[in-house]
Amino acid sequence: MSRPVTVGVDGSPGAVAATGWAAREAVLRGVDLRIVYADQWPGPATAQHGRPAARSRWAEDLLAEAAGAVRLEYPSLEIETRHRSGQPAEVLADEASEAGLLVLGSRGLGGVRGFLLGSVGMATISVTERPVVLVRAPGRSDAGDGDVPAGPARDVVVGVDLDQFFAPLLDFAFQEAVLRGDRVLVLYGWSIMPVVRDALALVAAEREMGPDIVRRLREALRPWRRKYPAAEVAERSPFGGPARLLLHAADNADLVAVGRRVRRGSLGAHIGSVTHALIHHCPVPVAVIAHG
Repeated sequence: MSRPVTVGVDGSPGAVAATGWAAREAVLRGVDLRIVYADQWPGPATAQHGRPAARSRWAEDLLAEAAGAVRLEYPSLEIETRHRSGQPAEVLADEASEAGLLVLGSRGLGGVRGFLLGSVGMATISVTERPVVLVRAPGRSDAGDGDVPAGPARDVVVGVDLDQFFAPLLDFAFQEAVLRGDRVLVLYGWSIMPVVRDALALVAAEREMGPDIVRRLREALRPWRRKYPAAEVAERSPFGGPARLLLHAADNADLVAVGRRVRRGSLGAHIGSVTHALIHHCPVPVAVIAHG
């Protein structure tokens, strides 16, 4: 049985946007949609509905409204709603274990450049090893960025590290691109040691190291070109910081995919600096793919 696309809702604009995105993704994949609300008490979403019966009615109404909006646009899509009790991050991580994909909304803060995902979303990313897509509410663009322009060609952008090449991340990006008819744009940003940051050293390093990096990236992608012959693929390995390059590439993207190394230790789970920057500042949906 195919795994559903699961989306967490809480009544926020980000969750509404995430539900719409998740529904489209479920249709593309030909799978069911599961809409989940986690009822934590006490919590901000239920503080005004203090009695258990009132909280339950509010949650069921929220789920029914979300499902109804999806059915209007996708009447043939199979939809399941789940109202569960517990810490939201734990509930969503548990739901993710049964899903092909977990979708969450962002939490925008007006007047602040970028956006904050929120403690629940960040905690969920940290404890699940299933793919998680973060969807930003409309109208929450960084100052000066405006809406993401629609063009004739769109990309699924994927950031890679040649020293830690990660097969599931590439598989996810290629599959998503094929589903959408998009191009796969593979980006590898690189730099040199800070002690040689003068202009002449930078030019020399780019001239000497650039061709070898281009060759290595092309060779690394060869298996995916064979595995996904229908995918249009472009690779770029410019000199510069990966996060900045990925954010720039997002201007023409439907989706940006990045990896998150699974780390288990006394300090708990972590995400890398590039992934952290993307999930806080990228104007388009960001897929976070965990790897060991």
